[in-house]
Amino acid sequence: MVDFFSIQNNTENPTLLLIIYTVLFSFLLSSLIAFTYEKTSRDVSKPMYFIQALVLLSIVTATVMQAIGDSVARGLGMLGALAVIRFRTTLRNPRNIVFMFASLASGIACGVYGFVIAIVGTVGFCFTAVVLRFTPFSRKNNMVATLQFQMPDDMSKLKEVQVIMKKHCYRFALKRYKTFNSTKKENIVEYEYKLKMKKEEEGIKLAKVLRQVPELENIQLNIQDTMEEI
Repeated sequence: MVDFFSIQNNTENPTLLLIIYTVLFSFLLSSLIAFTYEKTSRDVSKPMYFIQALVLLSIVTATVMQAIGDSVARGLGMLGALAVIRFRTTLRNPRNIVFMFASLASGIACGVYGFVIAIVGTVGFCFTAVVLRFTPFSRKNNMVATLQFQMPDDMSKLKEVQVIMKKHCYRFALKRYKTFNSTKKENIVEYEYKLKMKKEEEGIKLAKVLRQVPELENIQLNIQDTMEEI
């Protein structure tokens, strides 16, 4: 049985059993991170290649750390070798970057034979990710809309429209407006609002209610999901 609390004192010449333990722990911990990502991500289409990368990255990192060991020369040589490789993959989602770093950290901890640190850190990270999944910090709705409409230059009518938007949106903000003369007596103003919808179906309800306001013309409501995938 391997004593994980004292194993760090005998790492200058790692045995085959210790190397196997390192790879095994790296695989198990990175698999836990990948499983947590798969279960807590709100992306409809989860990139399988990214989940595989989470599992493989920890093993590669642990192997590199074992190869370097305490040698400064090896570290500098590895740094020069990795500098030749250009990584062009772009991660647009900050949450994906955090999971990538988590897999990297578990591999580093296993590579320097800090198995207790790797286990506690990985379990704590995965537990926190699961808890955040059910908190307000996890956005249940990412629907953002752009609303455009034209109406006479009447502030009282505009306030009525804003009351309608308030019922169906978390928040809204005036993005721009422009005025132009009309054949009618009053001037016409074109407004453009940015909206954060309360629910996905609220956009349809909002459009129906706005169409019932006789002063509004040329109503355009464009709704999209702001969640960015990898």
